[in-house]
Amino acid sequence: MTFPRQTASYLMKRFEEVGIRPVTRHGQNFLIDLNLVELLVNSAELEPCDVVLEVGTGTGSLTAMMAQRAGAVVTVELDQQLHQLASEALVEFDNVVMLRLDALKNKNHFQPRVLEAVRECFDAIPNARFKLVANLPYNIATPVLSNLLSETPLPHSMVATVQKEVAERIAAPPRTKDYSALSVWMQAQCDIEIVRIMPPTVFWPRPKVDSAIIRITPNAALRERIPDLDFFHNFARSMFFHRRKYLRSELLSAFKDQLDKPAVDALMEKLQLGPQTRAEELSVETLLGLCEELRGRGLTLDL
Repeated sequence: MTFPRQTASYLMKRFEEVGIRPVTRHGQNFLIDLNLVELLVNSAELEPCDVVLEVGTGTGSLTAMMAQRAGAVVTVELDQQLHQLASEALVEFDNVVMLRLDALKNKNHFQPRVLEAVRECFDAIPNARFKLVANLPYNIATPVLSNLLSETPLPHSMVATVQKEVAERIAAPPRTKDYSALSVWMQAQCDIEIVRIMPPTVFWPRPKVDSAIIRITPNAALRERIPDLDFFHNFARSMFFHRRKYLRSELLSAFKDQLDKPAVDALMEKLQLGPQTRAEELSVETLLGLCEELRGRGLTLDL
């Protein structure tokens, strides 16, 4: 099955034919370098047992490529006109489920219908694996990637184009400006690889920033170290809420009315953390240990 190359000239002509324009607020930047589209798909290593979630159908070009390799593709598009455009392009595929809605219910949760559709496909394919593969809109990339780690089924892998800055934050080591709660949350559970950095010229319309293809692979051995994912997620966010504050102050703020200053000082001394320690200086392993020490005392966190 052959599909037109998604070049800038093709897209401009096609959009003109149907009388639409890319919507900047929806993050509509289309990947027009075919080699990079293939790299994105190849990096996902799709097989017939795979159920793929794509957030941002666009014109359906990436969807079609994946549908020829995967068992099923659930693709989500918010824009009514793009949804209609892609529906026409994908009409011959019986393994593509198209949803027109916002993939996210809010910043911390997916729309239930999205994951219901994934589970329906998942249950219909023997030995199925769930994968995210997407040219993600910049404005929802972080919640999409981070929230999927709390969902069922857990993704086997996530391969996506994101803003370069987001990729660098996910992969950042301690004591760097990009190290954050997102870094800790993702690295505590996953193997991370930045596959390729991409300039604005490979997209239409061109964004104002560089992008990256990132591959995130949940690691069962890493996840087994975290007995309570929700508690750890809230803990990581609370420790970086004011990233320049000392860890002592962050702990007192996060566990207000549960820990007093002597208790925090004793805890930090037990873990051999100095009074001027900041969360951004600590490894993922150290933060995990601190988190479990607090959780083991029956403390609660509600962000």
